[in-house]
Amino acid sequence: MEELRPLEPKPQKKPNIWKRVLAFLVTLCLLLGAVAAVAYRDRLNLDFIRRWFTYRSLEKSDSGQAAAFQFDDSGSGGSCPLGDDLLVWSNTGARIYSVSGVEYLNDGFTLASPMADFNGSSAVVYDAGGNTLRVYADRAMVFSLDVRSGHEILSARMGPGGQLAVTTQEPGYKGVVTIYDAGFQPVMAVRISTRFVTDGMLASDGNTVAVLTAGQQDNTFESRLDLYPLDGDAPFAQCSLGNEAILDLYCGSGTFWALGDGALSTVPLDGSAVHVYDYGGRYLKDYALKGDGFAALLLGKYRAGSSASLVTVDREGREVASLDMEEQVLDMDAAGRYTAVLTAAALTLYTDDLRVYQTLENTMGAQSVVLRSDGTAYLIGGETARLYIPD
Repeated sequence: MEELRPLEPKPQKKPNIWKRVLAFLVTLCLLLGAVAAVAYRDRLNLDFIRRWFTYRSLEKSDSGQAAAFQFDDSGSGGSCPLGDDLLVWSNTGARIYSVSGVEYLNDGFTLASPMADFNGSSAVVYDAGGNTLRVYADRAMVFSLDVRSGHEILSARMGPGGQLAVTTQEPGYKGVVTIYDAGFQPVMAVRISTRFVTDGMLASDGNTVAVLTAGQQDNTFESRLDLYPLDGDAPFAQCSLGNEAILDLYCGSGTFWALGDGALSTVPLDGSAVHVYDYGGRYLKDYALKGDGFAALLLGKYRAGSSASLVTVDREGREVASLDMEEQVLDMDAAGRYTAVLTAAALTLYTDDLRVYQTLENTMGAQSVVLRSDGTAYLIGGETARLYIPD
């Protein structure tokens, strides 16, 4: 009879030490990545990636500033982004420069009161109260307009897709707003004789025309925003902005932003409501309306002095964040998700909730800032400019 023997246990395989090390490293990388994503959530974004690919070959200093370049800035004027370039305008005309200072265009003409507006890769420069207007795109002058004698250009606004709105004062009317398509052919004109027209623009949807007027309602001064369909001749909404004197008008993020001397009003494109952010008796010292879904205001308790509050306001007129500023603000701008504040000591970039995104301490005497939607900024001082590229 065969003897029964107990079964011997199968030898266990020794764990693969390299697999355990690899699993540990993967876990560690995921953990560090999560920590970095939280710690640098404002910096690690698509703008950071876009800046890295766009400017990786551009020579710049340790502080992220490209080499300064000189430009001709004769008389009063200003500057704004034009795609990736910088547009500079003054009493003697307009010039376009690349980020490295290459002058692509020098368009000389005379402007008594130079003004400008831009939208994406197009910009318009005009003589406020005069009769001269130029549109620039693709590093060239693409349209010019000289209105007839007896007519005056009150404002000009670039619309989406290179479209244009021009507000003029003409005999027999208190204001006319003319819309030009992307080929600069007039497609619509709103003529008003009952109220003074101060501004007009084509909305970001490309289908709505906004006309800003001033007049009286019940024997009281009233500003009003009238909204027209592009293919119609009667307003579908008339939005009262109260007794505010409107200083500036902008359309972005599906909203009209009407900046007054005592309040900021926002109106959706359908004109269904008017939201108001009241300054609470504070003085408006500076502003920037072209943030992505927000506006930035610098409000002070006193007209003079450096003490003020930096406030961001959303499209429904609600305060997003507020930050006390004790230094004198030289200039500010807003674009994309950022607000730039320039003082004598530093340039600080904030997110829309006023968290510090980046700080540049050596601004080399810059007096103004032109912010772009990717977070880069032109620092301008005297007749020099240079591009700052955040890390």
